[in-house]
Amino acid sequence: MQAVAELTEATGLSKADVINRAVQIYAYLEAQRAQGHEILLRDPQGALERVHIL
Repeated sequence: MQAVAELTEATGLSKADVINRAVQIYAYLEAQRAQGHEILLRDPQGALERVHIL
């Protein structure tokens, strides 16, 4: 609930919108992972970090 509250404050979106977007992103990432893709983040210096969703 803390993360939802922080996101509603930061984005100005409603709780329902924040949760809906989170579920959509999770579904997309899970579908990509199921197809064998890796989820990576690139920092401002260009270094990559693999994201693991448990």
